[in-house]
Amino acid sequence: MLLKFEPVSLDRQQEYSAALNGCPQLMTSDFAFANIWGWAEYYQLEWAFHNGLVWIRQNHPEPACWAPVGPWDNYEWANCKAMQDCNKYIRIPEYLATLWEKAFGDNASFEEKRDQWDYVYSVEELISLRGKSFHKKKNLLNQFKKKYNWEYSPMGTECVEEVLDMQAEWIRWFEENNPSEALVAENTAITRVLTNLDRIGNLRGATLRVDGKVIAYTVAEPLCDDTMVIHFEKGNVAYKGIYQAINQMFLENQGSEFVNVNREQDLGDEGLRKAKLSYNPSFMMKKYEAIIG
Repeated sequence: MLLKFEPVSLDRQQEYSAALNGCPQLMTSDFAFANIWGWAEYYQLEWAFHNGLVWIRQNHPEPACWAPVGPWDNYEWANCKAMQDCNKYIRIPEYLATLWEKAFGDNASFEEKRDQWDYVYSVEELISLRGKSFHKKKNLLNQFKKKYNWEYSPMGTECVEEVLDMQAEWIRWFEENNPSEALVAENTAITRVLTNLDRIGNLRGATLRVDGKVIAYTVAEPLCDDTMVIHFEKGNVAYKGIYQAINQMFLENQGSEFVNVNREQDLGDEGLRKAKLSYNPSFMMKKYEAIIG
């Protein structure tokens, strides 16, 4: 084995970010550091730093390697000995899949994973909500603003406990009404990120309060100079228009310098897919799985 894997840690995030910035394609949401850190416990993630690349391996629910992170164009992949440490690769961005198809030919098989594609939107469109396609969403936003005594605030460490309390209420409601192992796993990831809010570089977030109580929050991270990814966004659906409000207000107040916002994947959930498509994505980011060798 050539690669020396170790647990994902906060103290190597700057090295990881340097590799991420070296990728020739805008990376998918999977590879933002907060996503790696948040889901490290559930997927039992490890990483290895080798020859300018960061290799990520998951051990749950099945062993597999994620796409390596770094300057892909600099490598002769067909002769890369580190590839031998894993034969199944997942979360492969389209650019790298194309490089590997050329490098490995018949020694590799690729499968397009539609459920994993990222939805990327125009920030300007989601702030303005202009036009017929956004008419219903703008109405819901306006109804929220008129009906409730609301307060928008950027998220800081001083309000993390309030946000965690709201998240606990949110997950309790879902466990009682629609139990889901995926939501329990996500809850763990959210807790890991929020409790390290001040230790993870570049995170930004916001809360919405009504009558002083947190009823919605969002957590995001820049992926590059022009694109931000929304990692988590939760709201109390007892407040009509809550998701339209937290989405629009956050982008207007803390995301307006970006061109694009990545709102991650739908995981094959029919309702979630319908909701994400209704926001008129600018483009999708394809992902693949591969068996190599």
